[in-house]
This record gives sequence, structure tokens and C-alpha cells, in this order.
Amino acid sequence: MFSTFVNAWKIQEQRKKILFTGLLIFLFRLGVHIPVPLIDATAIRSIFSNSNFFGFLNVMSGGALKQMSFFALAVGPYITSSIVVQLLTIVIPKWEEMSKEGEEGRKKLQEYTRYIAVALSMIQGYATVNYIGSQGAVKNPGFFSYFAIALTFTAGTMLLMWMAETIGEKGVGNGVSILIFAGIISQLPSAMIGMYQDAMAGTIPWWGVAILAVIALFSVAGIVFVTQGVRKIPVQYAKRVVGRKVYGGQNTHIPFKINQAGVLPVIFASSLLMFPETIMQFVNATWATKLNAVMGTGTWLHTILYIVLIFFFSFFYTMMQFNPIDTAKNMQKNGGFIPGIRPGKPTSDHISRIMSHLTVVGAAFLCILVLLPMILSALTTMETGFGGTTILIAISVALETIKSIEAQVMQRHYKGFLD
Repeated sequence: MFSTFVNAWKIQEQRKKILFTGLLIFLFRLGVHIPVPLIDATAIRSIFSNSNFFGFLNVMSGGALKQMSFFALAVGPYITSSIVVQLLTIVIPKWEEMSKEGEEGRKKLQEYTRYIAVALSMIQGYATVNYIGSQGAVKNPGFFSYFAIALTFTAGTMLLMWMAETIGEKGVGNGVSILIFAGIISQLPSAMIGMYQDAMAGTIPWWGVAILAVIALFSVAGIVFVTQGVRKIPVQYAKRVVGRKVYGGQNTHIPFKINQAGVLPVIFASSLLMFPETIMQFVNATWATKLNAVMGTGTWLHTILYIVLIFFFSFFYTMMQFNPIDTAKNMQKNGGFIPGIRPGKPTSDHISRIMSHLTVVGAAFLCILVLLPMILSALTTMETGFGGTTILIAISVALETIKSIEAQVMQRHYKGFLD
């Protein structure tokens, strides 16, 4: 890993990308410590001190939520907006046509994503300030104060959205993932210190801390294994004579990742569940309280929905990234075939079957990783924002970013036939 950064640092273009990404991360961390106006900091700390749900949201926002800072909503509304647009692309024929029009269609859908993100930010921002206002954490409470704070939250999310898109274009890695990763890592030292202090005070058992540490270590090892693991499907190409030259005749393979969708199913599933739950937490109404008691974090319904969404997004993004029918057609055109499988539809069915099996295994692993810390928290009453979800996001983003840098370095050092 360190050698990858050293090699990338030697290349001027890559060095500029790394420095640019680091600058935007620094601005993100700076904005986390800029509080919005009209907020009582003491009251905010008392509201969020004893909630596992708010602790998770606070970790995902890099500590911005607990401070009610400029970036309190983080990139959550933008992620939710991206999910909505991608799902509607399948439902709305006009949007589906846009997605196939290349760069221009992608820009139009990205514009819709931004508009929806603004609306979701305003809704979530106003619900947030309405809740903390009902708890006496807003100075001079009233519509205009609430609206001003919600507008500030929305502006912060829009700025983070611009940062994420800019990192994707001019920096290294996926912008949204990089910002989430930076927020999670920034909260890790304080979380470890807080857990140590609670264990010393007898608030939480030491054996619970030890089990959590073991789970974390095995989770890291499992994430690396599943992320890097592939199944290689052998492919043979028949020899073809074109003029005086002979093409093909070699044996190769198609690598299928165990977890083709990566960390996206967990990010999207948690974001999709967090948005309505956040609204219910912050709306001071009887129906919201009852609904939150039924499907809030830790309930059976929430857990079941979480698992279903992880499986759904795993299959959804695997199908979006890889089309078995096109792969089978391309193999047949180039004289390729899988040993023991006839070309054409049998080949595409065989590839689809393998992809489905691998996706089930990958999605099941993600669910186990997410559920283990929840079970431990229920057994030991340990309340921490860190769990399988945050560990998975942090490790997966780090691996994907390193792979991205390695690919760019390899492309930069690639030598052609004339070199």
C-alpha cells in the first residue's frame, strides 16, 4: 500500500490529484467544526449523547451532526437522491433512454439528482431543526429561525456534493466514498478512547470490548478476502486464419468478484433506511413515535428491511455492471467458448447462474458483517456508532482507492511496442 503511494507521488499528475483530494478533505474537516447559528451546543450534546442511532449518523457525518455544524447532514441526501434517480431510470422510459445516450444523458440525469438532493436536504434539515427546537436546543425558535438553519444545512450538503463530484473528476477515487471514509476515520480515535473510559468506569464489560475487538479483526480480514476474492471461469479461443496470420488459440479466463457491487449495497441500504428514520426521529408527533417504535434501528422490521435492501442492491448493481448476454455474444463473435458449455444462450445462462451464486454469497457476507455488531450491542448494551457497516465502508473504500491509484500508475508507466 505504501509503495503504491510512493510510486504515485513520483508522478506529477498523480501527485496533483492526491494533493487536490487532500485539500478538499481538509476543507471538509474544517467545515465540520463550523457551527450553524442559533444553536445551543450544551443542549445538543445532551440530546445526542445516549442514542445509538444518532451515534451512527454522527460517525457517518464525521462528527458534524453532534456539533450541528455546517455539514451536519453530510452526503446522506445526495446518496438517497442518487438511489431514487437510478431506480426511477428503470421505471421511467424517458430517463432510461437518457441513461443510454452517453455523456449528455448522464449529465441530464446528474442534474435531476442534484435537484432531488436539494429537496431532500431541505426536508431532512427542517425536520432536524424542528426536533432539536422542540428539545430547547434552538435560540429564538420560530419558522424563520428554523428555515435559516435548514437552509444552512442544505448549503453544506450542496457544497459536499460539489466536493464529491470534483474529487471524482480531478482527484483520486470515488468522491462520495472518500468523504464518508474521511468522516469515519476521523471519529475512530475518539470512539476508542470513549470505549476505554466506559470500560474503566464499569459502564460496559471488558469482555464485550474484547469480543468487539475480535469481531473487528475478523471483519477486516473477511472484508479483504471477499473484496479481493474472484472466481475464474476458463475461456478458450479457437484458432482463426485471417490472410497469412493466425489469431486466437489461447486459453484465458473471466474473473468474477465475489462481491461485485462492493460497498455500495451497504451504503445505499443504510442511507435509504436512515432518511425516513431520521424524519421520524425529528418529527414531534404521535404517529412518528409509533412508527419509529415499529421500524426504528434495532427492531426486527428494520433488520429485515436492511437485509432485503442489501440483497436487492447487490443484485441490482451486479446486473448494471455486468451483462451476461453481451459477454456471451462477444465471446461467440471472437471464437471463444467456455469448455463444456455451448456458445450462445447456454453460455449466458451459465454465466448468469455463476453470478447469482456469487452475489448471494457476497450479499450474505455483507449481512453477517452488519448484524454481528448489532447482536453484540444487544447482548452487552454497548452503544457505539462504529459497527460492521462503518468498518466495511472504511476498509472497502481504502482498497478501492488503492486499486484506483495502482491502475493509474500502471497506465502511466505502461510501455508500448515502440518504447
